[in-house]
This record gives sequence, structure tokens and C-alpha cells, in this order.
Amino acid sequence: MQLILVSGLSGSGKSIALNVLEDGDYYCVDNLPATLLVDVADFLQDAGHERVAVSVDARSAALPALPENVSRLKERGIDCRVLFLEASAQTLLRRFSETRRRHPLTVAGLSLEEAIERERTLLAGVADLGHRIDTSELRPRALQSWIREVVGLGGGALTLLFESFAFRDGIPLDADWVIDARMLPNPHYDPALRPLTGRDAAVAGYLDAQPAVRSLIEDVQAFLGRWLPEIEREQRNYVTVAIGCTGGRHRSVYLAERLAAAFRADRRVLVRHRGLARTEPEVGS
Repeated sequence: MQLILVSGLSGSGKSIALNVLEDGDYYCVDNLPATLLVDVADFLQDAGHERVAVSVDARSAALPALPENVSRLKERGIDCRVLFLEASAQTLLRRFSETRRRHPLTVAGLSLEEAIERERTLLAGVADLGHRIDTSELRPRALQSWIREVVGLGGGALTLLFESFAFRDGIPLDADWVIDARMLPNPHYDPALRPLTGRDAAVAGYLDAQPAVRSLIEDVQAFLGRWLPEIEREQRNYVTVAIGCTGGRHRSVYLAERLAAAFRADRRVLVRHRGLARTEPEVGS
């Protein structure tokens, strides 16, 4: 049986993730107490369910026991994967303000800001159990796509995600390594290239011709080639390399595409561009 455990901060998109999994024929259980995880997994496995998704959040009883329960499931041969969704405090404050929904922890007499930080503290032990997804700048359709691809991954192999972003929007919370490309020549200052992106041939040709760009690509390839095998030995399933420039449209996008192409022959590679898809309503709950 494959069991996807969905957790994270309220307002970060857990409902969207669970809906995607349900549409993908996963048997979904929402807001399950952590103490019941193993028993429910055993029951559903005996009932013949091969694909199960369970949501556990900060309201769950005995939340500190969750890491141990995840280990127990893996020891029983269950393919248990954890998706942890998070977002910046500023983003969560805005989302709750816009939707006028009440944060689940405000019932304890906390302000919204205090409830968000309290929840982040309560879930600190869960965040490192699996794949973290920062939804601060993601639209619902983009998050849905990310969830589908992560869930569709084969087990046992490291997945390398190259993610472009704009420094002015903040560093993605799910980044394992951050590459700063702001010192490279900027196509933005060429009026003909400004409307384009790093995926366009004209921008790529401009950056291909820059010695500094080629040197950075070679350095990053050498760094990843040296350390990815060490990470695989630690049984990690996902590594996110975030590449940032000022606007997130030219240099970072180009580098993410070039590096993805360089590693795609030998590894499972995903590419995401945070700055290129920002036209839809934001992710909610």
C-alpha cells in the first residue's frame, strides 16, 4: 500500500493537495488524529486499499508521536510519503484576511498572528519528515501540478527539483540549496529581450555567450555532481535547488532549464518557475 501523509500549516493548501489525491483515486481521510495513523493504515490495507492519503494537522492528538508512527509504517513495508505544505507568515495572514476564515488555533484565545506561529512550532517535528512545498507564491493550478508530479514519482530514486525565483519575492522556504544569479549579465536591460523569458531562444542565446554564465553552470554542475551521491546515501528522496535573480524571469529561468537538461539523462528532474505563472487567484486552504 502507498500512503501519502499530508500535513502543514493552515492556509498553505492542504485541502487542494487532498482534493488532487482524491481525484487521483486515493482513499482520503481528513484531519486524522496522529495516534490513529497506524491502526487506520492497517485497517485500510486489510480492506484492500492500495492508495491512501491521510491529512494530519496541528489539531491532532499526540502530534509528537507522528514521526515514530511514520517509521512504524515504513517498517511494515508501507510506502509512506510525507508532503508538508507551508507558507510565509505574511502570506498566511493575507489569505486568512481575504477569505475571512478562522484559524483553527484561534479558539485558544490567540490572535491570528500568534496562532500561525504557534502552529508552525507545533508542526516543527513534522516538516522534516518528507517533501516540503512552499506555497507562498503558488497559484492553485501550479500547486495541483506539483502535487500530481510528486505523487507520481517512483520510489527509491532521488528527485532533483530546479526552481527559479525572484529575490524580491523572497527565497522559497522549500529550498535546500540557493544559487544567486544576480551578478550575471542581465537581459532585462536589452529592450528587445526584456519582454521575453529565460525559456526563449533569444535570451538563451544572449546568456550562452556570456563567459560568467558558462562558468557558473560548470561550477554548479560540479558541486551537485560531488554532493548528490552523499545525499542519496542519507536516503533523501527530494532535493530542491532554488536559483534566484532580481525578477525571476530571465537569468534564473535560463539557469534552471540548463541545469535540468544537464542532469535529466541520469536523474529524475523537475523544473519549476515561480515568477512566470502569477496570473491566477492564490492558493487558499
